[in-house]
Amino acid sequence: MVFSSAIFLFAFFPAILGAERLCRSLRAKNLLLALGSLVFYAFGQLSCLPLFLGSALLNFLAGLALQRAGAGRKQILALALLLNLALLGTFKYADFVLAELGLPPKGILLPIGISFYSFQGMSYVVDVYREPSLGTADFGKLLLYLAFFPQLIAGPIVKYRDFAPQVEARSTDLPSTEQGLRRFIRGLGKKLLIADAVGRIADTVFSAGTGDFRLAWLGAVCYTLQIYYDFSAYSDMALGLGLIFGFRLPENFRQPYAALSLRDFWRRWHLSLSAWFRDYLYIPLGGNRKGRLRTALNRLLVFLCTGLWHGANWTFLVWGLGHGLLTGLEGALPTERLQKSRLGRFVGRAYTLLAVTLLFVIFRAESLPAAGRMIAAMFAGSATQAGGVMLVSLLQPAALLTLALAILFAGGLRERLYARRVTAPVFAHLARLGSLALLALCILSLSAGGFRPFLYFQF
Repeated sequence: MVFSSAIFLFAFFPAILGAERLCRSLRAKNLLLALGSLVFYAFGQLSCLPLFLGSALLNFLAGLALQRAGAGRKQILALALLLNLALLGTFKYADFVLAELGLPPKGILLPIGISFYSFQGMSYVVDVYREPSLGTADFGKLLLYLAFFPQLIAGPIVKYRDFAPQVEARSTDLPSTEQGLRRFIRGLGKKLLIADAVGRIADTVFSAGTGDFRLAWLGAVCYTLQIYYDFSAYSDMALGLGLIFGFRLPENFRQPYAALSLRDFWRRWHLSLSAWFRDYLYIPLGGNRKGRLRTALNRLLVFLCTGLWHGANWTFLVWGLGHGLLTGLEGALPTERLQKSRLGRFVGRAYTLLAVTLLFVIFRAESLPAAGRMIAAMFAGSATQAGGVMLVSLLQPAALLTLALAILFAGGLRERLYARRVTAPVFAHLARLGSLALLALCILSLSAGGFRPFLYFQF
């Protein structure tokens, strides 16, 4: 079940929201949300529900052991992390390793959301090891943390220390519910009206494998827009749903395509994953406290792991390696001083967008040779007659309008409009009307063409 499907919008969400509002006690609300979240997960992949519950039980027992143990706490932590990584590695990477070794793959089914709930489980265990008082003896409380349906499948990755207090005490009111609904509708619009539209163009170009430089650039730009709008749409919807039920989840994006460097990009892109690797890998490795060379190596290792986290393909590893090398190079240059001038900011933004786009071509491609052909077409391709025909067929007026709006809003148009808004009461009414109009457009889009799964479901 996905947020942009009719069954979620018109059945599951109204049902669980109505039932939650009817619950009198917070304990009853928590139980309902935990069970409802399991139903949500089971609807998408019932066969993997036992694996999810087993992972939750593993981390719960590890947390109990860490709270009660005197000696041997390091061994308990190591065992818990090893088991979590073994589950993740088996289901996500076993077939890839077998194929690389020339052995027949087993066809292991990838459980949806395993990268996200495994990382949340490991963060819980590490935090309890560091501070035993953070742990819980209530399995239902930990289950709600791991299973909470707004962020179960594709994040944002939430830390237990931030989530647990909201399980114990939270409230909902009309303003926060309205704010959450509007955030959800905004994400729904991003997904159905922009991400899916530019995604169809990107899919067509990447599958065609064209040598036309115009199509190659169009496909690269469309995928760069698609992955941002698709993933930030999920995050918007998750944060909106969380707010409706009284939970404040962490922001996951902050205008990443306005970044002035790749280091700045990673302060704006997938913030919860960046924070996870910072807190549980980069800092334990020594962070930036052991000299420039060690800092660069630590950063490179983190980005390699980030690429590996995304999936079992050499393209993801090279994507991570590229980000690691370029951010390391930026660390050795006076980039922040250069960005103080208008020209420096322009050059920094242009360089960042180019680097991000090229690396996303590698990320999207089926293989490294396919990525090489696409990048070669972008810089050394020719304008072919067949490419011109495809270009005209792809860039119909509706597609051109969508592409233009996608570029403008990715560049921060919405934020600038909000900064210049008129008096608050007038703006509030306009925002409500705008949300209703956007919802109507989304429903029309659903009725006309169905929906596409979120990209990050595959990770």
